[in-house]
Amino acid sequence: MLDWSCIDTVFLDMDGTLLDLRFDNHFWLEHVPLRYAESRGISLAASKDALYARYQALLGSLQWYCVDHWTQELALDIAMLKAEVEHLIAVHPHVLSFLEALAAAGKRRVLVTNAHQKSIELKMSKTRLDGHLEHIVCSHDLLAAKESPEFWPRVQEVEPFDPQRTLFVDDSLPVLRAARQYGFRWLLAILMPDSAQPVRSCEEFDAIEDFSALLPGLEAMAPAAANAAQGPESVAKSTRGDPRTRPASAGRDRPCPGRRRKGSRTGPLIHGYRDDARLFGAEVALSDEAA
Repeated sequence: MLDWSCIDTVFLDMDGTLLDLRFDNHFWLEHVPLRYAESRGISLAASKDALYARYQALLGSLQWYCVDHWTQELALDIAMLKAEVEHLIAVHPHVLSFLEALAAAGKRRVLVTNAHQKSIELKMSKTRLDGHLEHIVCSHDLLAAKESPEFWPRVQEVEPFDPQRTLFVDDSLPVLRAARQYGFRWLLAILMPDSAQPVRSCEEFDAIEDFSALLPGLEAMAPAAANAAQGPESVAKSTRGDPRTRPASAGRDRPCPGRRRKGSRTGPLIHGYRDDARLFGAEVALSDEAA
């Protein structure tokens, strides 16, 4: 599926890709309607009808992804409501192993999300995934959603990359289509973004259920990446003579030192714009396929 020798950088979506979309779907389809109904003194059914229509009208736009927009629009503290159900925030299976394998193979790990800064801060505080990333690129900082043609040229300004040598993984088909239009060679869809929903089918893009499918090929690259990081002299010394005299680091997988990029910092850069929910719930037609 992938030739890791042709990939330098891996761009990863957050919600539905690294994190279980169950939190976002429950939040927008159930929790917000419940609190909105309580605040307006209307039935839950009436609340859902009103909110789902508003969601649909803004789907894929920057406003749809903006916590502050919905806070003002609905007169509800969206950030506070998220904290009420934060126990549902969960990392998908095999994500940490995958991120560690990427580091061992010398690949640059970049989160590319439309999520609002408040959502990112909440989710990183719960998952600590930011410690496994070199950079976080978010739509609010670029003033363009991932679905828009303006997005990827703006990413180049803060995280320069070669689309022919970059893998992008996302659960949103409109987002993947925009990346394909920009010229990405390596694209992967996620078949099970929400653990409470059935596995999806996807014929348009190569796809995986979870990251365990990528581990064998990636882990096979780690020794070569470690040798490259040590340099030819240390590799030559470590491969001759009495094995007991070999350097302690010989043969050990090591992450490739992160390259400084224009616009990057020593730690993850967190700017945000939206909550990255794509709402696969059957009761509302807001799925990627319907977009």
